[in-house]
Amino acid sequence: MIRISEIQESFRIAFEGLQANKLRSFLTTLGVVIGITFVILMGWFLNGLDAALESTVNLLGTDVMYIDKWSWSGGQNWRKTMQRKNITYQQAMEFCNSVKTAEVSLPEAHKWGTTVKERDRTITGISVIGVPYSYSQLPAGTVLYGRFFSQFEDEYSTNVTVLGYGVAKALFPEGDAIGRTIKIGGRTFEIIGVIIKRGTMMMDFVDNQVIIPISTFFGVYGMTGRSISIAVKAGSAEKLDETRAEATGLMRSIRNVPPGQEEDFSINETQTFKEQVETLRLATWGIGIGLTLLSFIVGIIGIMNIMFVSVTERTKEIGIRKSLGAKSSSILTQFLVESASLCLVGALIAFTFCSVVIAIAVRLVPEADFLTPYVPPQLILIAAIVSIIVGILAGIVPAMRASALDPVEALRYES
Repeated sequence: MIRISEIQESFRIAFEGLQANKLRSFLTTLGVVIGITFVILMGWFLNGLDAALESTVNLLGTDVMYIDKWSWSGGQNWRKTMQRKNITYQQAMEFCNSVKTAEVSLPEAHKWGTTVKERDRTITGISVIGVPYSYSQLPAGTVLYGRFFSQFEDEYSTNVTVLGYGVAKALFPEGDAIGRTIKIGGRTFEIIGVIIKRGTMMMDFVDNQVIIPISTFFGVYGMTGRSISIAVKAGSAEKLDETRAEATGLMRSIRNVPPGQEEDFSINETQTFKEQVETLRLATWGIGIGLTLLSFIVGIIGIMNIMFVSVTERTKEIGIRKSLGAKSSSILTQFLVESASLCLVGALIAFTFCSVVIAIAVRLVPEADFLTPYVPPQLILIAAIVSIIVGILAGIVPAMRASALDPVEALRYES
């Protein structure tokens, strides 16, 4: 049975060997350093991606769905989707007045790729959304500061607007947007509120919006020739299935879709974002795992070679230890510990390098606020475990060779 003192002695010998051959040890562990670096950076990015997705989905509303002519997933036939008839404002209002299970339902009109101006500042690619005052009851209508427009302002087509967080930051970096004016579609609008930040660097489109009363929207952009979206809030995630079923049936009836025929509309949910991010996750995992395995293979080969050299250099020492009563298991343990120690040192170097890279990256790209400025603790544990496993795999053959040496032959060995 291997005693703790033997393991401690093995660690001591291993680290003495590392100190005596610093450059050789570093070059040997370089493959492991690269592999562990990939593991840490990949895990760090995916952790941030998951946190960003969770935050965005919660802010958009886990119980909110959007009925639209288009599908967010893009998985349907594009030409077939293009041939769908627009959802008219009258159809949207008929739905909103008829649906029973929804807590809130309201029409939305969109104008994509608009230019917004404020004195000498101009930003492009902004979405203008026309909604009724009840939009403030949706998670997407939560105001950071200021207020949402009132029923009076909605009914009387007032030129007021609530800015998305990204638009407000771009036009008014000092944060003094309330009471200022901007031009949308050639008209001057007074800013009365700013929506909370909802997106991330990879999903910032939800913050690049300006919201105006839907009656004002139709006055600026017209009602004909556009498809209306319908926002439906079920009230809770548990009621989502019931509300979706009623919404599907009601829209089929409103749009006169015959029984058995495919719907000519889509019901989009925040789950779509999860599916799209999952595709990105799989791609990241695929690339990361491939590069990690390649690095580990190089590292294992390098460590295995250096361990064979170590066995050769210490053949006489092994013979002396065996002749004094050392067991083969003790010799095996010593070389496995040395191999694992090499990899642990590689993991420590990788952790230090990744900490510096992450701190610099977060500082240089403040928009990537979904990424943590430090290495998540669980990744440190994973890196340590992986490095030990790699060390054992790299050292098992040299260690077995060392433990199997005949003491008499080993004592006769001349280096």
